[in-house]
Amino acid sequence: MRIGIDLGGTKIEVIALSDQGQELFRHRVNTPRDDYGATVQAIVDLVHLAEEKTGQQGTVGLGIPGTISPYTQRVKNANSTWLNGQPLDKDLAQALNRDVRIANDANCLAVSEAVDGAGAGKPLVFAVIIGTGSGAGVAINGESRIGGNGNAGEWGHNPLPWMDEDELRYRAEVPCYCGLQGCIETFVSGTGFAIDYQRLSGNALKGAEIIKLIEQQDPVAELAMRRYEMRLAKSLAQVVNLLDPDVIVLGGGMSNNDRLYQTVPTLMKQWVFGRECETPVLKAVHGDSSGVRGAAWLWPLKD
Repeated sequence: MRIGIDLGGTKIEVIALSDQGQELFRHRVNTPRDDYGATVQAIVDLVHLAEEKTGQQGTVGLGIPGTISPYTQRVKNANSTWLNGQPLDKDLAQALNRDVRIANDANCLAVSEAVDGAGAGKPLVFAVIIGTGSGAGVAINGESRIGGNGNAGEWGHNPLPWMDEDELRYRAEVPCYCGLQGCIETFVSGTGFAIDYQRLSGNALKGAEIIKLIEQQDPVAELAMRRYEMRLAKSLAQVVNLLDPDVIVLGGGMSNNDRLYQTVPTLMKQWVFGRECETPVLKAVHGDSSGVRGAAWLWPLKD
């Protein structure tokens, strides 16, 4: 049995999977925000609960909104800031009396979709989260690629490629929380989409509200979506030029907009070197469950 934990800023979810990927148990609790000790204890309690309910002991994988630094062996880059600087994997291993594997939540998405999702059977899967923020992960032969600096897949914190004049102005107006300007995240996240609509219309709306306006053929909302599609296409074309993945999988709230899967692959071609690109861009099969499933699959079957 494999136990996966998805540690988010507002909730912690556990799943127990059989070796065949069948869901045996699932539960979630509120995250004890700003309390590291209580967060560790909540994870430990969820693991014990999963094992009690299934009557089995399992391996434990954890997805976090950050990564473990290979140099300090402590959490870095987490937007759940109370985790930063903490030896989370060691503390959990001690509390659970077993090794615990930790990966970035976007890497967990990539693993989940590579094992039994939209990228099943594909050697190289690039998985993107386009939600409140924007990040990505890489799975090679079904295993998470973390990298020597722990930064593999940090696509959202590269500059938007091939910026036009408007995007250059936007870059200065909307700096990224990482401290730099022009990051892909500020353009292709759901937050970036809503900010761009506000720039065009003067109205502050949520992404779902803008999508409804598009369905009503509102011209400003349609313009915002076309600009979004082009920016996403440019950003993914850069990935093709660097990695040429076998499949690109989209997750997060913006991924539920089905028109992206018709428009973006065609738009990508004008930015890919040689203008040839047939890379599939697919919606995550497991949706919101992919992160927690991927955490469970951090322990592959061969182990």
